[in-house]
Amino acid sequence: MTPDPGPLPARPRPEQDWRVLVAVFWVTSMVEGAGVSQIFALVPSYLREMGVSEADRLTFVGLFSSLIFVVGMPLVPLWGVWADKYSRKAVIVRSALVEAVVFAGVALSTEPWQLAVSMLLIGFQLGNTGVMLAGIRDVTPIRRLGTTIAIFGASGPIGFAVGPALAGLLIDGLGWSLSAVFWLSAGLSVGTALLVTFGSREVRPEVVPTGRVVDLAFGAVRGVLADPVVVRIFVIFGVSFLATQMTRPYIPVLVEGLAGTGPGLASAIALVMGTAALVGGVISPLGGVLGDRIGFRIVLIGALAAGGTVLVGMPFVSSVPALAGLAVVSGAATATVSAMVFGLLAIDVPPERRSATLNLVYLPLYAAGIVGPAVGAVVVSATGVAGPFLVAAAIFIAGAVVIAARPSRVRAPVADQG
Repeated sequence: MTPDPGPLPARPRPEQDWRVLVAVFWVTSMVEGAGVSQIFALVPSYLREMGVSEADRLTFVGLFSSLIFVVGMPLVPLWGVWADKYSRKAVIVRSALVEAVVFAGVALSTEPWQLAVSMLLIGFQLGNTGVMLAGIRDVTPIRRLGTTIAIFGASGPIGFAVGPALAGLLIDGLGWSLSAVFWLSAGLSVGTALLVTFGSREVRPEVVPTGRVVDLAFGAVRGVLADPVVVRIFVIFGVSFLATQMTRPYIPVLVEGLAGTGPGLASAIALVMGTAALVGGVISPLGGVLGDRIGFRIVLIGALAAGGTVLVGMPFVSSVPALAGLAVVSGAATATVSAMVFGLLAIDVPPERRSATLNLVYLPLYAAGIVGPAVGAVVVSATGVAGPFLVAAAIFIAGAVVIAARPSRVRAPVADQG
């Protein structure tokens, strides 16, 4: 009798094509950005339809916007550990399916409290962008990494352009209701879950963590906080998004003041918010190329200074096209800052901590997403709609000054010699 040779070695799986992975993750991130941007763009109108008084509506806009990040922020380190320890694909698919539930909940909302609960659930869909970035970093050739990261980084801004533009077309052009727009976003999110499931392979991290999940999550956070270079990059990211999150909920309110609340409002909001996000998405890869040539630090300083300057003028323009023009510069500045941050982290963090760090890359954004709208709500109640824009402008410009005044300790990216 022939002895049992034991289990046969597993057949090696073909490696994941990095271009396919980037394409799948790009579409996934874009669809998410489109749906979330529709929430930002349409919540003021939704609250008016629900009968919220004008005196309370502006405060509600800010407070509701901060709900998006309240639940999600504490879970981000856990999602990153689960992704590295078990399955990145499963974590990303989970996010897409939760998105579908969130958008369906928004579509079904008829009272402000129902809308608030639906927006609170968005927190359970967070934590996927860093996981996608880590997967892209592990399969992309180093000589193409800067451009690839910047291209992926453009998916969110382009989604933020597509969302309001599509909503304007459906509402003003085809007569759809606000709830119907969110039902469409729910269906598209289910589609991205299927795309990730069947259109990509699992990409395991270079170093797979072992141990208890909670210990690994706290260890990842401690590792980030112990690295002064990473902390500086995270602070830059957080400052830029703090200013952005203070103002973004009130851009539709500025549009209302210029275009009125009748027919055409959705299209005017799409022009301002959609165009800004689209140009920001196009600029983002160019910012990556520029950073490779003249230095990430210089590009960061310029982007923060430009973003702060245009925010000063946004509440005082007299036409929708003028507001759209300033929003374009603001969107390009924010997208450029994001591209610089993604590139710096992807290149500068050691391999043993790279995946954990990239999984946490949006933690500053989530913190800013809670603090920014809440501060904006307080400011707008005291000063009117111009207040959040002026405070955010000061934050942007202060960030540029602080970075310019400190010597750079970030290593320049090293080109692939192969």
